[in-house]
Amino acid sequence: MNIWQADFYYHPSAAANQKQWLLVICRGGELNAHQIEPIYLAECTAESANAEWLKQKLLEVDGGQLPEEIQVFRPQALGLISVAAASLGIKVKATRNTPQLKQVLADKYQQNPHYNPLALEKPPPQALPENLWGDEWQIANIAAGQIIDLFRDRPIPIASIPQELDPVKLNLTSDIFIPGVVVFGGRKSMQLARWIDEQVPALINYIPTEVGKSGGFILETGLVDRWIFNT
Repeated sequence: MNIWQADFYYHPSAAANQKQWLLVICRGGELNAHQIEPIYLAECTAESANAEWLKQKLLEVDGGQLPEEIQVFRPQALGLISVAAASLGIKVKATRNTPQLKQVLADKYQQNPHYNPLALEKPPPQALPENLWGDEWQIANIAAGQIIDLFRDRPIPIASIPQELDPVKLNLTSDIFIPGVVVFGGRKSMQLARWIDEQVPALINYIPTEVGKSGGFILETGLVDRWIFNT
């Protein structure tokens, strides 16, 4: 499957106190350290940054060999890229899992210590709907070599194991333990599983408790959404 990872956002340019819109496109799919480089770069002014400009640039990539899917991690880039891609019959997927693209952006701006090209504005965490609370939960670890076998043949109505996160493809040794959280949902298990699946979970982040501030586990979903999973 031909997959691209793309970003279209305004970044600092070489000219002082100016920002240019930068289109960056990389190949997606299985991560290969020798292939982390862009296949297309283009800049434009704010006046030219629109879906039609994007469409014309997409047609220039790879000699016009369009991908089946474009992956986007930045919410601000999702709208314009979606409009341009739709006019060309390309599927767009919103996902945080764009390692090649993020590495290219980090490398491009590594000489600018005051600018982080990967920074995203995240809203405050929302309270998890009370009707989705489980009966209890616990932290658990599963060996990387057991994850696929543990879930693959179970009769679970909702199960998602993205190929790009397969421990083998991530070059993880089979005896490395991967931490996670097990939720015992009781009668609400299916309702909770469907809700989590719809939100497209990314990770659970632990925030230590500080004086005057509550800490706990924050479930991060979608591109920037956050939920108070447990305090």
